[in-house]
Amino acid sequence: MKKTRNDPDMLEEYDFSRGVRGKYAKRYAEGANVVVIDPDVAEYFPDHDSVNESLRGLVSIIKRRRKTKHRVRR
Repeated sequence: MKKTRNDPDMLEEYDFSRGVRGKYAKRYAEGANVVVIDPDVAEYFPDHDSVNESLRGLVSIIKRRRKTKHRVRR
């Protein structure tokens, strides 16, 4: 495994001759939020839609609790 002179981490076997510069740059700039959940939690969510739906429900609960706390303090 011979390394290139320009970048010691790049091996000569790597072929980028057909690569497209910035192919996914726009999509990445729009937002690339990746969250990894533990396997025991993932058992309860078959897909990303179920995760999002559950989190939206949790956000709703949090918002209601915050409103209630503000009313009590005044």
